[in-house]
Amino acid sequence: MTIYNQKDKNIRLTWFYLIGFLVFVIIIGWVFSQVLENSSILYGAVIFAVGMNLVSFWWSDKIVLTMNGAKAIERESNRNIYNLVENLCITAGLPVPKIYIIEDVSPNAFATGRNPENAVVALTTGLIEILDKQELEGVIAHELSHIGNRDILLGTVVTVLVGFIAILSDWFFRISFFGGLKNDNNKESGQLQLVITILAIVLAILAPIGAILMQLAISRKREYLADADGALLTRYPEGLASALEKLSGSPASLKKANKAMAHMYIVNPLKGKMAKGLTAKLFMTHPPIKERIAKLKGMDK
Repeated sequence: MTIYNQKDKNIRLTWFYLIGFLVFVIIIGWVFSQVLENSSILYGAVIFAVGMNLVSFWWSDKIVLTMNGAKAIERESNRNIYNLVENLCITAGLPVPKIYIIEDVSPNAFATGRNPENAVVALTTGLIEILDKQELEGVIAHELSHIGNRDILLGTVVTVLVGFIAILSDWFFRISFFGGLKNDNNKESGQLQLVITILAIVLAILAPIGAILMQLAISRKREYLADADGALLTRYPEGLASALEKLSGSPASLKKANKAMAHMYIVNPLKGKMAKGLTAKLFMTHPPIKERIAKLKGMDK
């Protein structure tokens, strides 16, 4: 798959998830409106879903930056970083994104924004401190590849929607138990009510899990592609491979990171909190670092 095909695919997937979220919330709203015999819940779900789609598309990047405590930097005070980003953007044929810094000793980075014209690259202070120029170029090229592939909109939208699905499910779950389910003396009506109630509880429990698994699968696939495209951009795969080794070797977790946005970073920011056991790979936010490094080093041969 070429970079152009991937870009088009990610744009289609973004719209698919936005529409899917709308339908999903309406279905949950209908189920719970039946359980609680309150049609206003369905209307509220429709308004909520449409509103969250608008928020996700237009403001998801600002939400993510705020959640991470990222701050914009000026060219005058950070010329070295600006020069690295600008030179790589010229090579990649991309507009220069806004650059943000996160005050955190944990080395990491991510990109966000709805398109290349409104893109952002965020770097932690820990990343800038421990990487040399070639390694830093590799990381920035990786993030610029996410921008060129339109991964940033897809990843950011999915982050916000998964978070809201979790909130919705928790809200509906609480309503079903504490909102006061209505009793019906009619046997057939009562049985139907029981079935719908069970369905509502199942949806409330499984919806966040399904959304997270979908989010993680998307993340793992796009990281491999961004590694390859980033290495081609710098023409020095060893730089990114060396950076990944240093990042994975850092024991520090990012202070303001959480599970909803972990997949956006170049490496998992939640050190020591990754899944273990037989289901480890299923719940990983990123491909194994060793596999990523091996693929990068194989590009030199």
